[in-house]
Amino acid sequence: MTGSRQQNAGSAEKATQGGEVAHDFSWAEASVWTNRMLSALVNGVKGGKWYALMDKVFAPDTLAAAWTKVRANKGAAGVDGQSIERFAARADDYLAKLSTALREGSYQPQAVKRVDIPKGNGKTRPLGIPTVKDRIVQQAVRLAIEPIFETGFRDGSYGFRPGRGCHDALREVDRLIKDGYAYVADADLVGYFDSIPHDRLMAQVEAKVSDGRVLDLIRGWLKADILKGLERWTPTRGSPQGAVMTP
Repeated sequence: MTGSRQQNAGSAEKATQGGEVAHDFSWAEASVWTNRMLSALVNGVKGGKWYALMDKVFAPDTLAAAWTKVRANKGAAGVDGQSIERFAARADDYLAKLSTALREGSYQPQAVKRVDIPKGNGKTRPLGIPTVKDRIVQQAVRLAIEPIFETGFRDGSYGFRPGRGCHDALREVDRLIKDGYAYVADADLVGYFDSIPHDRLMAQVEAKVSDGRVLDLIRGWLKADILKGLERWTPTRGSPQGAVMTP
């Protein structure tokens, strides 16, 4: 199993179109994105939409890969009090139950724990902490759909993209400065994540994903109750900062 996955990961590094390298998919999860799927991703699919992705989400290999990423990111326990360490003690059992619940349609997201993180300027930033199980399922969905949307980004975009980060953006800025550019435009959307309109967001997702069960999962996370101390409410817009699926 390991050998086949490593081979597939290697072949996923370069997806070609007409003999030329089109995109670098070395970051794509090989247990989800087969060579055939990567080829379809580059060459396009009928109607521009992807169907039948749910089986990829609840596949044991996908959930195992998702758990590995969630465990590496660590993070606090959600509203159920289950920590990464507690989940790890019975990971195989929990992952098997998650797979069954997703396959049978009985999975339901739990409320998101809200905490306020100091920003250093006297203000705070709201952070949403889903349960470990919800973070794993979110990561599994992310593994399944991220390559679909990644192909639509411009090359100069560096935020929340696989294999890219602040240092890559700084290197590009350095290159532009050396090329003679002398002005920088700085803009920030205040409270962006808290103000995302659900209907417009889902319309963008639905433009490329037509698997109703995957779409229902995303809607469920957007509408999941938020719990802060003794307060509990259902959000009408926004997506929790800190959740795996938010970026």
